[in-house]
Amino acid sequence: MSEREHLREIDQVLSGHSIARDDFVTQSWRRCVEHYGMDPTKPSPAHIVTDSLLREHVEQSEQLITIARSGLNALFRQLAGRNYVLLLADAKGVTVDYFGDPQFEEDLRTAGLYLGSDWSEDVAGTCGVGSCIVTEQAITVHQTDHFDLTHTPLSCTAAPIFDTSGKLTAVLDISLLRSPQPKISQRLALSMVTASARRVEMANLMAQSRDEWVLRFSTSPEFLDVDPEAAVALDGSGQIIGMTHGAKTLFATADKPLLGQRIDQFLNISIDNLPDLMRDRPTQDRLISLHDGQALFGHAIAPQKARVRLPSEMEKRPAAFRNLCGEDPAMLALIADAAQLAPSHVPLMICGETGSGKGTLARAIHVTAGGAKSYQVLNCTVAPPDLPALEDAPESGTLFIDNLDALDAAGQGALLDWILRIEALPLKRRPRFIAAASEALVEAVSEGRFRKDLYFRLAAARLVLPALRHREDIDWVIDRSLRRVGHARPAALKLSPAARTALKARNWPGNLRELAQTLEVAAMLAVGDVIDQPDLPPEPLQAAPQEETLAQVLAACNGNMALAARRLGVNRSTVLRRARREGLLR
Repeated sequence: MSEREHLREIDQVLSGHSIARDDFVTQSWRRCVEHYGMDPTKPSPAHIVTDSLLREHVEQSEQLITIARSGLNALFRQLAGRNYVLLLADAKGVTVDYFGDPQFEEDLRTAGLYLGSDWSEDVAGTCGVGSCIVTEQAITVHQTDHFDLTHTPLSCTAAPIFDTSGKLTAVLDISLLRSPQPKISQRLALSMVTASARRVEMANLMAQSRDEWVLRFSTSPEFLDVDPEAAVALDGSGQIIGMTHGAKTLFATADKPLLGQRIDQFLNISIDNLPDLMRDRPTQDRLISLHDGQALFGHAIAPQKARVRLPSEMEKRPAAFRNLCGEDPAMLALIADAAQLAPSHVPLMICGETGSGKGTLARAIHVTAGGAKSYQVLNCTVAPPDLPALEDAPESGTLFIDNLDALDAAGQGALLDWILRIEALPLKRRPRFIAAASEALVEAVSEGRFRKDLYFRLAAARLVLPALRHREDIDWVIDRSLRRVGHARPAALKLSPAARTALKARNWPGNLRELAQTLEVAAMLAVGDVIDQPDLPPEPLQAAPQEETLAQVLAACNGNMALAARRLGVNRSTVLRRARREGLLR
């Protein structure tokens, strides 16, 4: 179909005429013009969000990404050789995980079939992800089904993924840069993406219900234990507290929603019957019936005794703080304070070494306080600092003042004068100040090198981030950084035990930023998907500090001579001789 014919079809739909398209397509076309104000004659390039915005979307979807990864890897392997691209988008339409052939990476990025692409319908027009979010149905948007002429070469098939409460949480999409002409050619793709979305929902329910009964259902005994169609999670009284979308479709009625109801209101069983439906019974004997007489096969999974989860106090905190640390006492205490201070308007000072996450913590505080408001960054390493005009001050938003300790005397005076003028404005026009600096700033204040009147205006409360080398959750930090580095890869990245030990032995003067860069380089040097110790780049500051004794180095390296030698920048034999001479070895 030519561009002129495509535009003529859109015009026919807007004029009220019927055409040979799926109803959801024509309805989406109308939304594109009447609700989003799009012009079909003006194609728009694919939209890729900024790296910082992508990080926010990925962090908010991190748990689902982790749960879904193995299933998506399996799906991508099934699609191998067919030139499909696999996208996992969040509920806002931003791609947070991606599987594609690196050989076509540039073409895929140009087409928007890439990590960070925004496929929301109000940005991209009629498309697989965006229209799936609106309809909450599995759909194929094939070639000229797309509203925007930029996307008409593509064929996109998408299925919704719902969370355990029934709310749409993500979209799974498989797309082709070029496909056969008939739309029916994507029927198999629609079946595969729908089945994969169902399995992701099942894995998510199982992961979140480890200490509850889970009852899984299938119409066929052959698939009951390996690929069931639906499932519910039950508390001790038999009340339904979680579900897959398949269960909602199977049981829910207009007058009786599923969540909060007892299972015996839908099935001829109670919580006491669940042990009879466990895997030790023959599959054909695990038959249960609905009140309407319909029969299903059931598989009950008992609560697991051990459950790995975040501390309950962490779960109660705002979502923006939940992915900042693992089981590190200092970080948990700091996040507890930050969560309590976030809703207030008091100025905050975040102190810590370079790369320790000051900007990330500031952003989490801003999001918790009302992230829809403006967020501006003032970088004090620029001389003179580029102070926003008063009329452009972030009204009721956040001004993040980074590298505060880099200001010279003139810069300190200019910033103080600007803050005094801000304080004269009505409260609703004043931004919330969050400043970041090294811990040396306190010493600079006491020695008179930094103005006390400016410091105390910005440090009503201080939050001190620990250095990476002092954190007890370093394994958690390494694993999280590894997942981020490996997002664009078809298979998950792994660390060999030797590489993990070597990473934990490092001093990390660059903290989280240095760790991320180290893993990025190692991933490029690694053969396959396993990073081994030789793949790790050398430390930028390889020699140990002068005050660090050999005994301290060996203790930090758990007695590993090779790691100690690497840390000290000497040969292993040198470490061995010194250790014997100092009586550290027999």
